Amino acid sequence: MTRRRPPARRRTRRPSKRQQQKDSQLIAFAVVAAAVIGLVVMVVNWLLAHWWVLLIALVLAALAGIGWLSSRRQQARWEAVRAQGLRYALSQLDALHHAKFEEAVRDLMRRDGCQDAQRVGGGGDLGADVKATDPLGRRWVIQCKHRRNGARGSAVGTPDLQVLNGTARPVHGADVAVIVTNGRVTGPAVTLAKQQRLHVVDRQTLAVWASGSRPLWELLRAVPPPRRPTSLS
Repeated sequence: MTRRRPPARRRTRRPSKRQQQKDSQLIAFAVVAAAVIGLVVMVVNWLLAHWWVLLIALVLAALAGIGWLSSRRQQARWEAVRAQGLRYALSQLDALHHAKFEEAVRDLMRRDGCQDAQRVGGGGDLGADVKATDPLGRRWVIQCKHRRNGARGSAVGTPDLQVLNGTARPVHGADVAVIVTNGRVTGPAVTLAKQQRLHVVDRQTLAVWASGSRPLWELLRAVPPPRRPTSLS
């Protein structure tokens, strides 16, 4: 008689290392989640038992929020007062760095009501140092030419006007294209500006504008009409 062989034992597959890692991560996540939930429950129970602590925290948070809003409003009021009283003498403008001169022009536009006035000058500015929208809806693009020696410095010439003319309207969408300088402007540059509907703010006009007597659009001739009707139009 032939002996029957015992059935072969099936080998149990051990979980792979990747599966073991996943199982370990799930266990760790479950432990952390349980600990967090337990901590939250403890905190909630403690706050329910000590509700006055939560009330004090809410009151302090409300007071802090009120203080922050008050500080912001005070700062805004001071900025408004500073902007309304902003004045520059030519000697002050002459002493500025060219970047600070651009910031001064931006601040003067803000003083006159252009709330969105911003300095954009720098590398690759494409002829625009300051952009602003006046209260009548007109878009201003300003190129600034600061001269360290003021009237004794080099004059602004036609090349500067040509750069402004080539980019102000087609690139920046200007309604009013202006070049501002604390120095001199050549005769040909003034002629070119009139021909191309550009505006030049020379040293004399800058002095009047910076003194705070009138906004810039009241000092320039042939400024485009308002884009939209306002209380100022």
